[in-house]
Order: sequence, then C-alpha cells, then structure tokens
Amino acid sequence: MDHELLVYMDCCCLNRPADDQTQDKIRIESDAVIGILFKCFYGSWKLIGSDIVEYEIMKTPDMNKRSKALNLYSVKKEKIDFNDEIKARAQEIQKFGLKPFDSLHFASAEYRNVDILLTVDRDFIKYSRETGSILQVENPINWYMEVIKND
Repeated sequence: MDHELLVYMDCCCLNRPADDQTQDKIRIESDAVIGILFKCFYGSWKLIGSDIVEYEIMKTPDMNKRSKALNLYSVKKEKIDFNDEIKARAQEIQKFGLKPFDSLHFASAEYRNVDILLTVDRDFIKYSRETGSILQVENPINWYMEVIKND
C-alpha cells in the first residue's frame, strides 16, 4: 500500500460491539469493527473522526453503550471539523435518499478524501452509491475481508 489507509466509521459501526451479540450478523460485524480498529491502533491504518461522529455518540441515551463507543472512538488520529462546505454537500446529497446524519457522515468523509467510509446501515450503503461520488461506502465485514486477503 502506497499510503496510510484512511478509515472513517459512522456511529453505528462504533456502537456495533455494544449491540446484542446473540445475532450472528451483529457478532461478525462487531469482530470486523474490532479488527479494523486494531489495525488503526497498531498498524498503518488511520481512523478519521469527525464532529458529526462525536455529536452522534454523545446523543446515545444508553450510558454504557456511549462509554464503549467513546472508548473505541479514542483510536482516532484525526478529526474532521464541521464546516459550511460539509453542510452544503450534505444537503445536496440528501436528495439521493440519505438520512440527515448519514449525509453529514458522507460529506465529512468525502471532504477529507478518506479511502473508506464504513457503516452497518444497508440503506446508507445503497443510497450512497446513487450519489455518483467516488467515496467508497461499505459494510465492515465485506470491506475488511477483501482488504486483509491481500495482506
């Protein structure tokens, strides 16, 4: 890899390890999220955070879940500050069906030109593909398995 891989995770990714682990899909997604964060902490990958991620984590009503997400989020090496350009882009791409917070995550990740935006939200992935952006938005399982097979 020619450069440090820039990874952006939305809030649902960071919350996944605190979700009900009795469901196979959730447990596997949790493992992928932890594996990716491990690479960001110890490896050559870089977790990119944002004001939007922080705001959304702080809105989590369950204090235990919020604490766990903040702990995982502490791996971030850089934070994208919210600005007018991100706000305008988020409003523009909402017309493709992205929810307001999803559009803010998307616009933040696009603004920073990250390599991957990870989410466990199927609709977020689906609608992000309709934007015409080069930003790659994927489920952590699929993306992680594809990337590590080349390691």
